[in-house]
Amino acid sequence: MTTYAAPLDDQQTRRLREAVHGDVVTPGDPDYDEARKVYNAMHDKRPAAVVRAADAGDVIATVGFARERDLLLAVRGGSHSVSGYGTCDGGLVLDLGRMRGIRVDPQARTVRAQGGCTWADLDHATHAFGLATTGGVVSSTGIGGLTTGGGMGHLSRRCGLACDNLVSVDLVTADGSLLTCSREQNADLLWAVRGGGGNFGVVESFEYRLHPVADVLGGPTFYPLDGDVMRAYREMIAESDDRLGALLVVGLGPPAPFLPERWHGRPLCGVVACWSGPQEEDDRVRARLGGLGPVVGQYLERMPYPAINTLFDEMLPAGLFHYWKGVFHKGLPDGAIAAYAEYGATAPTIQSATVVFPIDGACHRVGPEESAFAYRDADFSSALSPALTSRAECEAAMGWARDFHAALEPYSEDGAYVNFMGPDDQDRVRSNYRQNYDRLAALKRRFDPGNLFRLNHNIEP
Repeated sequence: MTTYAAPLDDQQTRRLREAVHGDVVTPGDPDYDEARKVYNAMHDKRPAAVVRAADAGDVIATVGFARERDLLLAVRGGSHSVSGYGTCDGGLVLDLGRMRGIRVDPQARTVRAQGGCTWADLDHATHAFGLATTGGVVSSTGIGGLTTGGGMGHLSRRCGLACDNLVSVDLVTADGSLLTCSREQNADLLWAVRGGGGNFGVVESFEYRLHPVADVLGGPTFYPLDGDVMRAYREMIAESDDRLGALLVVGLGPPAPFLPERWHGRPLCGVVACWSGPQEEDDRVRARLGGLGPVVGQYLERMPYPAINTLFDEMLPAGLFHYWKGVFHKGLPDGAIAAYAEYGATAPTIQSATVVFPIDGACHRVGPEESAFAYRDADFSSALSPALTSRAECEAAMGWARDFHAALEPYSEDGAYVNFMGPDDQDRVRSNYRQNYDRLAALKRRFDPGNLFRLNHNIEP
């Protein structure tokens, strides 16, 4: 099996264009450089063609074209894959970005969204009905990659992971079949898609369960970077109602208007809260956050739920250079807190904030074998994520991230959240899936024996 395919010849390009309703962009086309761009600028790849799919028929045709010619196939939704799996050199990129249809059923409290939707798209559509589901914390993130990896966000403690709210999918498999996967049909594939990444096909559409969430009390509270603040945060999570989402952020102070200028660029820790309970309890939540330590800056207001998923957008635009490592923790051990304090103080840039997601509450009410996402006993999931403005700076910062990861290792689980893994973490895939790996590998052999869908944290058939 080839690793990289040769560029398509004129006849192959013509046949591909005849097979799809969407656009086929190839080298030499005026929009080629724009079409090949992805969120993480570290991945400057040159695919043989980018297929901008218009519908499920285009997905089926592109998958078949790649399979029949043994072409490397990258599948792109929101293009946020930090590992660069939404692009490739010399193969095909199947870009779902134009497939963004959404239909909300407010009576059933469900939504069906096509695979090119972002969380901004989905949040906007569901908020009109006062409903929401767990999504990402950067609004331009695609629903596809986040959900199939598991899916953490502000509502995780209350509503579970994104994959826990997945009711069904329409999946194009390696042989070109379009399968509806639900608890009644192809239940084994739905199980695999709920955390197993893009290993099993292209999800043409997702159906999610929705929850009554309209407005929330949300925003960041900043404190000096101090282990006592993080220990107080740990206690707050253990004691709090599941309706309180609270991400711990460790790094350098951003140039935010509510943060005094003397704290800009200085080591801080922050809690980005999302209280989805009743407004009359907002003051109690404010007081709890204020009691974690000396508050040096705060923006904590009632806002529409979609707004809280935009708070990181300005700081993390497309085009930065990223490298990530991930860890799971049971509890938040004192040794881990010491490492967060040490490495948070030396973060390479303001954008290189480490984010710790609590994944207890509703996430723990799903069994470890009920979905491919196996770490149901983990309480926290962290992304160590240097983000810089040049390739050279990012490559230099990789050492900081790897040393940080090594310092956390004694206090972490063997695996990590697949969406927080770098491209050099392929050897950790079995650990990521624990007891579910063998079942996933058996399904991979059944539905993708040729490993067509291998640009991911790959489960080999």
